[in-house]
Amino acid sequence: MPPLPDLQLLLKSMDPVLNPGVFVFTTVASPASFDEGSAVAFVREPEGLSVVMEEAQARKAGLTPCFRCAWITLSVHSDLEAVGLTAAVATALSNADIPSNVVAGTHHDHIFIPVDLASAAMTTLRALQQQAHPASDQASRIRAE
Repeated sequence: MPPLPDLQLLLKSMDPVLNPGVFVFTTVASPASFDEGSAVAFVREPEGLSVVMEEAQARKAGLTPCFRCAWITLSVHSDLEAVGLTAAVATALSNADIPSNVVAGTHHDHIFIPVDLASAAMTTLRALQQQAHPASDQASRIRAE
């Protein structure tokens, strides 16, 4: 399926999935300090390489966790030029008093939230999906595919 650019279709089709496990944000001095294959995401910053990875892998590598989190993937193939998905998701979670860190991949958006708020975040995201109104009957065709 091609990426969806329309916000209403994205919200209606986002189908959040809670990935199993506990993840952490940590910082490393260089990519050589950890197994890059264990990273979910990383961002190069002036202070070092910020890495999101499974907690067990971080501990095995002797890395200090900065933030323990659950990882939620929005299953919809979102267009990188779509406007408003991150804002809508972050607003819904913020209104439920749930902090969120969003990372966009080429195909999906990924949300990292405190571990103890995973269930509440999933409830909030499912409610947002249910409240979405399709911009056209394209949403019905997408669900049929």
